[in-house]
Amino acid sequence: MQRVAVFFAVFTSVMLTLASPLPSATTQEDELVDIDKRIDHVGRGTWFYPGLGNCGKWNNDNDFVVAIGKRLYDRNRGSNCDQYMEIINTANGKSAYGLTRDSCHSCSDDDIAR
Repeated sequence: MQRVAVFFAVFTSVMLTLASPLPSATTQEDELVDIDKRIDHVGRGTWFYPGLGNCGKWNNDNDFVVAIGKRLYDRNRGSNCDQYMEIINTANGKSAYGLTRDSCHSCSDDDIAR
């Protein structure tokens, strides 16, 4: 019994040591970029088929979700997940709202996919 207790104590110590966070060097590209409220971003919109997005949540074709540019998503470390954005069609003035749930590899910082 004592061997089992010692084994679990050593095993737990090793696992806690391995799970400890390590410091990382911060670079200029690691800084967060805010998507400002009430500011216009003019970009391209495209379609995609949702599923399990980068935000870790499942969505389907009936959900009003959008994907932001992958570079912007990575710079913000996913902090834009579950934020709503208003999307305005500049050709006809119609608007809709979408929930940020994914990233788009082919999109620039100002583009979205729906």
